[in-house]
Amino acid sequence: MRSTKPPGIHLFECVQGSPPSLRTCQALVLVLTFFSYSSYHAARKTTSVVKSVLDPKTSNLGFLHWPRCLNIGNLHTAESNTVLYGGWAPFDSRNGTALLGDIDLAFLVIYAIGMFFVGHIGDRVDLRILLTIGMIGTGLFTAAFGAGYWLNIHSFYYFLGIQLIAGLFQSTGWPSVVAVVGNWFGKKKRGLIMGIWNAHTSVGNISGSLIAAALLKFGWGWSFVVPGVMIALVGLIVFLFLPAGPEAIGEDDHLKDSSKNEIGTPLLEGQTEVTENPVGFVEALRIPGVVPFALCLFFCKLVAYTFLYWLPFYISHTAVGGKYLSDSTAGALSTLFDLGGVIGGILAGHISDRLDARALTAASFTFSAIPALFFYRIYGSISLYWNSILMFITGMLVNGPYALITTVVSADLGTHSSLRGNSRALATVTAIIDGTGSAGAAVGPLLTGYISAKSWTAVFAMLMVAALVAGLLLSRLVMAEVYAKLESQRSAAGLRVSSVEEA
Repeated sequence: MRSTKPPGIHLFECVQGSPPSLRTCQALVLVLTFFSYSSYHAARKTTSVVKSVLDPKTSNLGFLHWPRCLNIGNLHTAESNTVLYGGWAPFDSRNGTALLGDIDLAFLVIYAIGMFFVGHIGDRVDLRILLTIGMIGTGLFTAAFGAGYWLNIHSFYYFLGIQLIAGLFQSTGWPSVVAVVGNWFGKKKRGLIMGIWNAHTSVGNISGSLIAAALLKFGWGWSFVVPGVMIALVGLIVFLFLPAGPEAIGEDDHLKDSSKNEIGTPLLEGQTEVTENPVGFVEALRIPGVVPFALCLFFCKLVAYTFLYWLPFYISHTAVGGKYLSDSTAGALSTLFDLGGVIGGILAGHISDRLDARALTAASFTFSAIPALFFYRIYGSISLYWNSILMFITGMLVNGPYALITTVVSADLGTHSSLRGNSRALATVTAIIDGTGSAGAAVGPLLTGYISAKSWTAVFAMLMVAALVAGLLLSRLVMAEVYAKLESQRSAAGLRVSSVEEA
């Protein structure tokens, strides 16, 4: 389905007498999709900050029915730590942390399932409308979760049901924004451009953490309602102004004929004209590289989302420099992980552009994340300074490959040469890769809820194994890239020798 003209663009044409320029539209698309997905993550991040309020520190004694004698070493420090909040039933019970893990699981499972369907739909409908519906729906049900505070709701199934529906609406975000950006931007320096653009994930996490943490003192309900209202408002702006594709402003032909500059070159520039039918799920799976990158992202997101959902909780439950931090301070401190993620995403994109090797770059980051995770667990509690430094480095190495695969690699594969110029595969390929990754995002937080009952060291061991597997899954692609590089160098050397001999 062709994109329709947004009301705001139509008004602009009425006032100016002509449509906005190609550069103006590209800038508008970058800004709107950036803030759109930032608001998705801001709404998603609130749960991790509020967890420590719903399930206060003292409820971890005897967590998941582990005998208290197994926690005897932690008994004094836990009791001596001041509890600022009394908790919220049913999450303040002995198995409260497990209930929060179940809610995370429900959200992420429905998110992953919804991703596959949304990707299929996204290549067939107006992405602007799909994105608007998803954002307003997300805002409504995020606020509904917080409304439980004022309505004095203590039913686990109320919060579970709200998160299920919120997860379904959240699944509209990623396939839609990647497909929209893919419609407007070309292949040159795609890694760097999309690496910078992908900072929206970390910006959303940071803003969500800071907003939620700042509002805790007024009541935890506000930590959900305000981000919910924010994403709904951004959704309305998207509806009014986002051109989902060049055809929405009558610039399709102009984009195809645009000069071959680093930003304006169309994704499918140089391809022959074809009749574009939406690509099926099975056909998309057959695109070379889709399956290994999708499986790699499963383990990358397992690690990244464990930090997303549990890092503030972990910080507030771990003595840093011999002191426990408050819930709001822990939430604010956790943003350093996301700041590292911003740098990691940009570095991964830039390096992959320079090397022209996506798999090699992603694998290098995942393998490097293993010692970073180890050092953060062992030395992060020494002092606030070391905790901050190691958290930043860990965020950079964990989020680097995650950002690269979900943006640049998805766009590369969505416009693979095997598609013969068909541009209607972007949302489907993105959904397959990120949907598979989201399954890992569901598994990680779930396992953490149970494993942390025994030991946080065991949680970090799980994360290190996941990072190792993620890198190994790309080994064949890495070898293929290295072999291609060596062959290219041999060919270039052979040409130089031939030129010298002829001379």
